[in-house]
Amino acid sequence: MDKLILWALLFLGIALLLFSFIRKPLLIKNSLLAFLIKAYFSTFFGVIVVETHTLDYPVRFLPEYFDTSILFEYVLFPIVCVYFYQTSLRSSFLGMVGQSLLYTTALTLIEVLCEKYTDLIEYYTWKWWYSFVTMFLLTMFVRIIMLWVDHNKLSRE
Repeated sequence: MDKLILWALLFLGIALLLFSFIRKPLLIKNSLLAFLIKAYFSTFFGVIVVETHTLDYPVRFLPEYFDTSILFEYVLFPIVCVYFYQTSLRSSFLGMVGQSLLYTTALTLIEVLCEKYTDLIEYYTWKWWYSFVTMFLLTMFVRIIMLWVDHNKLSRE
């Protein structure tokens, strides 16, 4: 059943990514940049968390090659960042913080449910609020980078 959930999430993630590009075709370059930056940093943190044995992913894609959840780090979390970037484009800083809190709350809730009811993730010394804080800070960090990218693009035009 857990493998079925992984495949369903993979197809959902790919569909959401394609839909985000169709929905906002003028933002493809920046959305893709936000996606790649988020994937890079979430992979970095994911490896640290797994290597310190604070949590584990008992059921995952390519377990012989990856100790972390490549689905979450390379697909799902970056896609959420794309949607966050696109929906917060015209938001004030406080609006960005509020939206980031909403996205992070949803992701944390899904993670806690997966930890409790599936073998997709297992906490050892990890707590749900570690995920919340880490995802929130990483989401805001990438959004601030994208603010800088957008600002530099505007100043060149």
